[in-house]
Amino acid sequence: MCGIYLTNIPIEEEAVKLKLESIQFRGPDYLGIQKVFDLTFGHLRLSILDLNVRSHQPMTFEDLVIVFNGEIYNFQEIKTDLIALGYTFDTTSDTEVLLKGYKEWGAALVPKLNGMFAFAIYDATSRKIFCSRDRLGVKPFYYSWKDGELEICSQLRPISQHKQINDEAISMYLDCGYIPSPYTIYQNVYKLPPGNNLEIDLDRQKYEVKEYWNLKEVAEVGLSYNEAKEKLHNLLKDAVKIRLQADVPFGSFLSGGIDSALISSIASTVSKDPIKTFSIGFEDPEYDESKIAAEYAKIIGSEHTETICKATDILEMIPQLVKVFDEPFADSSALPSLLLNKITKQSVTMVLSGDGGDESFFGYNHFRLVPYADKITFVPYFLRKMAASVLSFNFLGARALSYKGILNAASKYDFIAGIFVGYDSLLKKRNFNWLSHYNGYKIWSKDLLQATADLNIKLWLENDSNVKVDRASMAHSVEVRSPFLDYNIIEFARTLPISFRYEKGRRKKILKDILKEYIPEEVFDQPKRGFAVPLAGWIRNELRSEFEENLTDDFLRQIPILNVPRFKDIFKKHLEGKHDYSSFIWRIYILSKWYQEFGFYKNLAPNKYI
Repeated sequence: MCGIYLTNIPIEEEAVKLKLESIQFRGPDYLGIQKVFDLTFGHLRLSILDLNVRSHQPMTFEDLVIVFNGEIYNFQEIKTDLIALGYTFDTTSDTEVLLKGYKEWGAALVPKLNGMFAFAIYDATSRKIFCSRDRLGVKPFYYSWKDGELEICSQLRPISQHKQINDEAISMYLDCGYIPSPYTIYQNVYKLPPGNNLEIDLDRQKYEVKEYWNLKEVAEVGLSYNEAKEKLHNLLKDAVKIRLQADVPFGSFLSGGIDSALISSIASTVSKDPIKTFSIGFEDPEYDESKIAAEYAKIIGSEHTETICKATDILEMIPQLVKVFDEPFADSSALPSLLLNKITKQSVTMVLSGDGGDESFFGYNHFRLVPYADKITFVPYFLRKMAASVLSFNFLGARALSYKGILNAASKYDFIAGIFVGYDSLLKKRNFNWLSHYNGYKIWSKDLLQATADLNIKLWLENDSNVKVDRASMAHSVEVRSPFLDYNIIEFARTLPISFRYEKGRRKKILKDILKEYIPEEVFDQPKRGFAVPLAGWIRNELRSEFEENLTDDFLRQIPILNVPRFKDIFKKHLEGKHDYSSFIWRIYILSKWYQEFGFYKNLAPNKYI
């Protein structure tokens, strides 16, 4: 697990070193810089496999140079194939396998890879750079290209060129709480979309982004329910085993949910010794899952560590959140994630997680809304708009009803899109409808539940959940591996009949039936809480003064798209306890902190509060 950097801009080695040191939490074990002709490569290493210095990067082989972030879980299989072709190896690392695999197969190597990765390989003979990002965007990849000047990095902060705010990205952020790929907060700086390669020809000064993987319409497999359950169980076992390849101690995150319980249970059967598990809870019982997690740990026999996240912890971590995420990011669960990784790092360097199960197996509460989408065409638009106006914006149905959509007001897909984006009435009229141009949206399955799951993956998982996990773990130099994100599981899940995953409101049916082999159903059959924080109450109480001091008139006027009077009204109503608008208020607050941290706040001495 690492941080990478590459540029063709003339730059002193000391300047590159300073750039890398700004994100050294991604790889505290080694900082490497190498110049190859007119290119400069930088690398930060968090050692997980082959801890020897021989595996440091940048790594070279003949006319190739690589910088690589991530893990290739099936590198041993690929290595065996390369040895049969006559290649020899000097290390036991997956980096060398990547490098020599590219030498042999070129871009055809990428579909062979099972892992989480972002890498750049320079061919000094052709003067071309080949880059790739894993199928689901577990590892980040940013690049800037303007007037022939290139910068590539694992995070935004070291990319020094062209830092002008992209107003359209602000619009996306206020809609979603994150900025979806390929966009970033800055003009002329982009995320390489998951499942894509980037090919750069330095001599011709051209680049091209090419997709190598996406979600596709697939036929159902002809398996009985029990056969499908057995196959999925075996795929999960394989995904866990392959992710336990490491030369450092490992653990597993354990919440009160189904997914982490299943991954931890499988890991406990694979490991020779009792595994270490880690959970986080809250003082508010409505949000706290720590007691359930402790019960799971007792059943599977793990060495369990539990910590409680308080409002005072949140206040202390907000500056760190703004710094490590680089651009506005408003998933408030990133804060307890930061704390959980901090505690985890005291015991292990690598940890398994249950991320990804909700997306493929219909785990989120909003999947219960989907059956109503077919009925939306029979409700006049003015009635839907009227209904939305009297409901709280934090109720997903209200967001679905109020969102004006990318197709038309009478569309069932409009309803589904509203699950993921919303708050139109808090924003001014926009000429740019970003979602209508968003390629990830155009993947609809014929089945609405599957279409919703696909959009969950292309919007939420890739741009929110995976970003949160990467930044929160890397902030404390912890590597997180997620078996549910194995592409074999993602693809197999999409071949299963809907009824295997969701039946009569029972979400994750097949996962729950597998989990029963490890944990009694009466223990895990609990209402879903999700990894949420008691933000609404904190804003009204412990964090109230912090929000009032940052949500100033001076700042609010710097957001051209924001309907300031409307926002001030909902903030007032929230503080009075009349509605829960915490999600959108948090987005504006984080944007304020980001403006301050990165020097875009036009008035650093505000004096008029809401």
